[in-house]
Amino acid sequence: MTQAPATPRRIVRRHDREIIALALPAFGSLVAEPLFVMVDSAVIGHLGTSQLAGLGVAAGLLTTAVSVFVFLAYATTAAVARRVGAGDLPAAIRQGMDGIWLALLLGAVVVAAVLPSAPWLVEAFGASPTAAPHATAYLRISALGIPAMLVVLAATGVLRGLQDTRTPLYVAIGGFSANAALNIGLVYGAGLGIAGSAWGTVLAQCGMAAAYLAVVIRGARRHGASLRPDAAGIRACAQAGVPLLVRTLSLRAVLMIATAIAARLGDAEVAAHQIVLTLWSLLAFALDAIAIAGQAIIGRYLGAGDEEGARAACRRMVQWGIASGLVLGVLVVLARPLFIPLFTSDPAVQGPLLTTLLVVAASQPVSGIVFILDGVLMGAGDGRYLAWAMVATLALFLPAALAVPAFGGGLVALWWAMALMMTVRMLTLWLRTRSGRWIVTGASR
Repeated sequence: MTQAPATPRRIVRRHDREIIALALPAFGSLVAEPLFVMVDSAVIGHLGTSQLAGLGVAAGLLTTAVSVFVFLAYATTAAVARRVGAGDLPAAIRQGMDGIWLALLLGAVVVAAVLPSAPWLVEAFGASPTAAPHATAYLRISALGIPAMLVVLAATGVLRGLQDTRTPLYVAIGGFSANAALNIGLVYGAGLGIAGSAWGTVLAQCGMAAAYLAVVIRGARRHGASLRPDAAGIRACAQAGVPLLVRTLSLRAVLMIATAIAARLGDAEVAAHQIVLTLWSLLAFALDAIAIAGQAIIGRYLGAGDEEGARAACRRMVQWGIASGLVLGVLVVLARPLFIPLFTSDPAVQGPLLTTLLVVAASQPVSGIVFILDGVLMGAGDGRYLAWAMVATLALFLPAALAVPAFGGGLVALWWAMALMMTVRMLTLWLRTRSGRWIVTGASR
């Protein structure tokens, strides 16, 4: 008996099932990173405003040091998913192992660079004299966990490419729980202050890396993939990641510029900015859960040569992104009075927070489109366009951000500049996906 062809409604339901199956677990693992910082912020915020301001500067630097290498996850997801679509699992896992070895090498280089330069970086970032010692202490200790953080990125990319987002969720839950317990125990129980928070995060990240390595190594042995470092494979991973590195550096530059400007507005402003940025990151990762599903699904469709399936999945995920952005925006508005006291009791910090969060809420539908289309193009391996588009966005954001202190603007004005940046990103990504030039089928782009 011949099976009836799939109707448009049936195709939509199939895409919805795929998106939900990948995005829901991905949400849990994605929010682990901002939740780590949120726990640190909540614990340190009650030590004092200068400690929270120091965390704001150090966390911005640390997140930048790690996030510039997010291509270890994103490029690996796309490459592994293409090979899964083409039916070559051993090659898919071998690709992932090359990414893990690259992560270890890059992590060692970053630690060697950050440890001696921590005081200079904190000063260059505009930390006040009262916040600088706390920022330096947190940055130096947390830097020791960077290799583990990068291994987590690469191994997560392997599993996502294999269409497995459940394992990263379980590891993330364990890591978050350990981080929360360690932070409370070391900061208050052991009386280590901000240093205890940093050590708690390092230990939690190392535990997560060990769990990921156990899973990936077991899979490599099952499918006969070599565990040894391969110079050619590592070099190929690095070359494939260069465009995404440029894209991420440009995005991190936007966030660093925003934090540097907030630091110059005063301790209360940068403390409020740290809380807003932490929440913004949490919302961004929540929206990015659908984008992660997009990377895996788009890569698999293109690897299997299914161009129409890739287009249909893209359209459906954009609809999900818009709806999710609207829901998150409403939640931010309604929950403001509830979660602000969790981070700070200082009225000087609470005042700017209350208004700035309205700007964040209003921009969430735009953010939903941005993160979805970003994930679609990453899944297609369209890194070169993403790099140029983000560089252009940075060039437009810079004068808008610098105009904030020049014209006496405060934190609210700074976050309107951030909303402008996201709107520019949305336009550049929409133009690319509409053109269809991102669609290239086959096991490799």
